[in-house]
Amino acid sequence: MSKKLIIFDMDGTLVNSSLTIANAINYVRENLGFESMDPIEILRMVNDHTLNPAKTFYHAESFDADHERWFSEYYTKNHADELVLYEGIYELLDSLKNEGHALAVATNAYRGSTIESLTHLNVYNHFDAIACYDDVEKGKPYPDMLHKILDELDHSNEKSLFIGDGPRDEMASKNANIPYIMVDWGFTEHTNAVRTVDELKSIIL
Repeated sequence: MSKKLIIFDMDGTLVNSSLTIANAINYVRENLGFESMDPIEILRMVNDHTLNPAKTFYHAESFDADHERWFSEYYTKNHADELVLYEGIYELLDSLKNEGHALAVATNAYRGSTIESLTHLNVYNHFDAIACYDDVEKGKPYPDMLHKILDELDHSNEKSLFIGDGPRDEMASKNANIPYIMVDWGFTEHTNAVRTVDELKSIIL
């Protein structure tokens, strides 16, 4: 494989953060005076691109500073106990860097939470660029953060690859005209997807 820019989604692709995401959303809801939601239902709706997540979880038209502050507050207090890399991800990132590929993250998480998470998991320095929800006008499924990464690293879309685990990722990739690989070891289930990190490694290395 020729040298490429390989962009990863974070939650459900690199990081098993299902418990933290559900708990953080419920923490924000608690601060807003709402009842907790079933964590399984939260994770189902997080990846439903037809829903407005701010309205779905917080009964607001869009996320505001309090939502971000409370969500990040939960992350900061609990990421050390609740976040783990999926098995084989660290070795995959190491191999890709050693082969000379540029690496990036495109995530609908906030920048503060993203940096904390990747730093805690000892992979932050693997990435040449990170684009987050609060870095762009519109998050995935819009292509804004993918365009931001391409511009920042001066890479072309045809020499890039985006790897994600849900329809928002796939749509963003299509909208940015970047080749895409769907993986299925995270929050969602797909019929056509890469099932293991070893299988993904064999494809891209």
